Order: sequence, then C-alpha cells, then structure tokens
Amino acid sequence: MEANIGLVGLGVMGRNLVLNMADRGYRVAVFNRTAAVTDGFVEGASDDGLVACHTLGELVGALARPRLILLMVKAGSAVDAQIDALLPLLGPGDVLMDGGNANYHDTRRRAARLADTGVHFLGVGISGGEEGARHGPSIMVGGAADGYAPVAAILRSIAAVAEGTPCCAHLGADGSGHFVKTMHNGIEYADMQLIAEGHFILRRALGLSPEQTRDVFRKWQRGPLASYLIDITADIVATVDPETGNPLVDMILDRAGEKGTGRWASIEALDLGVPAPTIAEAVAARGLSALKDERVAAAVLYGDITAAPAPVEIVDALEGALLAGKVAAYAQGFAVLAAASRRWDWGLPMAEIARIWRAGCIIRSQFLDDIAAVFEATPALTNLLAAPAFAAVMTKAQGDLRKVVVAATERALPVPALASALAYFDGYREARLSADLIQAQRDYFGAHTFERIDRPGSFHHDWTPGDGT
Repeated sequence: MEANIGLVGLGVMGRNLVLNMADRGYRVAVFNRTAAVTDGFVEGASDDGLVACHTLGELVGALARPRLILLMVKAGSAVDAQIDALLPLLGPGDVLMDGGNANYHDTRRRAARLADTGVHFLGVGISGGEEGARHGPSIMVGGAADGYAPVAAILRSIAAVAEGTPCCAHLGADGSGHFVKTMHNGIEYADMQLIAEGHFILRRALGLSPEQTRDVFRKWQRGPLASYLIDITADIVATVDPETGNPLVDMILDRAGEKGTGRWASIEALDLGVPAPTIAEAVAARGLSALKDERVAAAVLYGDITAAPAPVEIVDALEGALLAGKVAAYAQGFAVLAAASRRWDWGLPMAEIARIWRAGCIIRSQFLDDIAAVFEATPALTNLLAAPAFAAVMTKAQGDLRKVVVAATERALPVPALASALAYFDGYREARLSADLIQAQRDYFGAHTFERIDRPGSFHHDWTPGDGT
C-alpha cells in the first residue's frame, strides 16, 4: 500500500508529527540520514501505518501521487541539501514542504528556484513544540495555493482545534508562512519577558513566597490574561527542587537561551521601518542575561541600590500592567505582519492568523479571540491600538502600567519590556513628538531638509552657529 505522505528528519518534532499523522489514519513513509534511527523509530512505534525508508529514492517510491514530502531538518544548508537530493526524483504536481524554523528569505529563494520545475514548494511554520507536534500544533502555510491543496486535508487533520476549527491555514505566497511563524516567535519573546518581569516584581519587590506567587498567577489565569504561558508559569513557580528543597526556578541560572527567531523578528521590524520596541527589548534582555559574569561583577561594583519594598497594592496593578504590555506587544507584531504583507503582496489574513494562534501554539490565549474579532470587523486596521475595543482596554490599564514601571524603576529593578510597552503606547498616542528637533538637527549638520506644519514641501534653513543667542 502506498504512503499518503513522506517525512524526512526524525528529530523530536519530526517523530511526533509522524505519530500525529498515523493517529489520524495516514500511512507515513519516513527517512532519517541515520538508518538505525529510522528502523528504531518504526519498530518502537508499533504502527502498521509507518514505512521505514533507507534512501530518499525508497521514500519517493513509497508515496502515492502527487508525492507529498515534509522536511523536518535543521534550518539552513541542510534544507537545501535535501531539496537538491529530492528534486531529481520528483515530478510536476509533487509537493515539497519545509516545516523547520526557516528564515523566510530562504523560503522565498527556494520557492523561486522551484517555480519552473513543476514541483510545489511550501514553507510551513509549525508552532507548539514537542507536545504540539504530537497532539496538534498551529500550522502556518506559505506557498502557491495549488501546492497547498493536495496536502491541506493532512495538515488540517493534525492541527490543533479551537472552537471546532483547525488551527491551520494557507496565508499567502512563498515565505509568508515562515514569516508569520517568525513574528509569532517575536511576540512569544515579548510575552515571556513581560511575564518574567511580573514574576520578578512579585518575588523581588514584594517578597511573595512561591505559593503566594502561584496563587497570583492562578488568579490571572481566570481573567483577561488567561493563556498557556500564564498557566505553565503558575506550575513553574511553585515547583520544588527535589535536590535542595528550594523553589526550582530559584535554582535555575538566570541566563536565557534563544534560537534566533526573536532576533529575526526584530531585524525584520527594523528593515520594514516598523517600531516593535517591546519585541526588541525582549530579545535584548536575553542577550543581557547571557552576560552573567559581567553582571555579577557589576553587582559588587555598584552595591545594593534597591529601595524599600513596593507597596502591596502593586499586586493589583500588575494584572493591568501585564495586559497593557501584552496589547502593545501584539500591536507591534501585527503591525510588522501588515508591513511585510504590503511589501511582498502577500495579502495576509490578519483575523485568520489570530484564529490559528488560539490553540496549539505557545502564545495561545483567549486574548486572540478579541484580536480576530477586531480584524474581522476592520481588515485594513493599521494598528491594534487604533481599534476602539483595544483603546478601551489600554485607557483602563495604562494607569496600572505606569504604577508598576515607576515602582520597579524606583527600586532599581529592570523591567525593559514593561517600560518599552509604556513608551510605545505614549509615543503612539502623542500627537506631537520630539522628532521636530531631530529633523532640525539633521538639517543643521547634513542639509537633510524638513517639512513644515503650515505648508507642504521640503525646506532647508541656512543655520548659522550662534543663531539662538
């Protein structure tokens, strides 16, 4: 019996996606560069629907037409190597999919390369980690619609489900799926940093115990902050280290890792000219955390400059502060998505993106229902902060955000994501910013010209040193 789909790369994500497909009744041909890994996986799975292949030729030969192949290999040159090896074995109508964390520029290049071969190429963003791959991820597909059609049923069947709808969608051409996944991860960085700063304040500024902190997060999980990340944080903060009896989070080195997608999100925002400071600050915070030895030395150099503990009412303000920070971060992320959509003519469906993020992925939350509704009502919305529904949220929550940022700053506690979210909000709602002076400075030293408020056109002033005296 021919297999419905083939998968190359039996790492953690690849293995779990195969098992997910098999659970849905699909026959899956699998290949890994190391044959022993392929055989061990198929034997251990004890599933008659898996076909072990020891060469790519075997894999292609085991598939029904059109042949559908999902690559789950390390992003970069490994993907190109697999494409080079598979392309001579495939024909018109076959579909190659890259399910890794690819840079969308690479996906666009690969799609262009295969455009004249008759073989469809899809860039497939898959979010949800190991658990999502096994039980239902969020799937973001980019590429030609006629390339998506043959594989749509399989991808939709293995995706997470939110309110009866699979969290899988075709989002646009070439690299659109991988770009949306990149911005998902950028928002994820910001969301995680905001939550970490909230925890930091609870423990450092208020001196709450792990049990008290867990109770705060459990309370937040019943309100507008309800999300996967808030839920797992409640579990994390109360977990005890079996070796020391201390809170396990206190025993973890404060040096955060990163795999590059958050950095890509910040780079693309800068390239597109779209401000995304909360995402950028979250990336920078991870970089600063990596300077552990320098930070320890600096702590000795400067000593303890922390002020008295924060007032207990800051606990109540934190929920509103985190909600305001979350709105700002998502506003930035969706603004970057909109700019990329315009640049590459993708026509990204913003409401659909919010919907497929409601389950399976790391940033899944009830908050995304509100975002989907806003974009459904106003598809051309320029920024979430301009939507009346979110303006109401921010108007109510911005006071809490100010209280928390001030309290943390007065106590020398770094809260870069919360502070940048506040600055972004204040900048977005301010009718006249400080950029007038910047334009004057640019014109003074470089004759870059400026615009005037009283008539159109570009102007240059012959600035004379000492004019203002």
